[in-house]
Amino acid sequence: MGLRRFERRLEELVEGAFARAFQTSVRPIELGRRLTREMDDHRTLGVDGAEVVPNHFTFVLNATDHADLDQVTETLRRQLADAAREHARDEGYRFLGPIEIDLDKDDALRAGTFRVTSRLVEGPGGAVGSLVMPNGDRVPLGDDPVTIGRLPECEVCLSDNGISRNHAQIRRDADSWVVADLGSTNGTRVGGRVVSEARLADGDEITVGSTILRFDAS
Repeated sequence: MGLRRFERRLEELVEGAFARAFQTSVRPIELGRRLTREMDDHRTLGVDGAEVVPNHFTFVLNATDHADLDQVTETLRRQLADAAREHARDEGYRFLGPIEIDLDKDDALRAGTFRVTSRLVEGPGGAVGSLVMPNGDRVPLGDDPVTIGRLPECEVCLSDNGISRNHAQIRRDADSWVVADLGSTNGTRVGGRVVSEARLADGDEITVGSTILRFDAS
């Protein structure tokens, strides 16, 4: 499921930034397929019985292919990381830290070939999470609470008239996260349900005013 969504997104991007990079003999979708295979092949059982998979991936390409992809590197990294998150969600995998994608080069490789290595890298505090903004940007979640509101000093400042100045807060609770409404005028919803406080699950949508944010546990 995650890989198919990744393929559809790449097809859409062919008309944009990736179209200029497709002179390379390495197709981005091939990188996505290898990434999900790395996750499947190197999964291991955690102490709580959940399957833990690598979160740090290094792709090594021929120097020419690497240069051809240079103009879309950040977009490609973002899409590959999203593919990893979606594949983990579909398969019930867990990460120990944030997902990192590195693209390196090796003159000894033939054009059109690449190799990938993966490893488990534990993040600070163990559990990882992020808040996905409507434009796709991510706000990392850590030990410090993250406040959502209209005030400039809020970690997530949104210009939405339906949002209170200090609307809601997301904070760590052991190895997970909780969203709490801060007495807002219009309330906070998780999955369409009004909540005063709720524990967040991977993929939950948080609605504040007319803005929808997504919680990713990876």
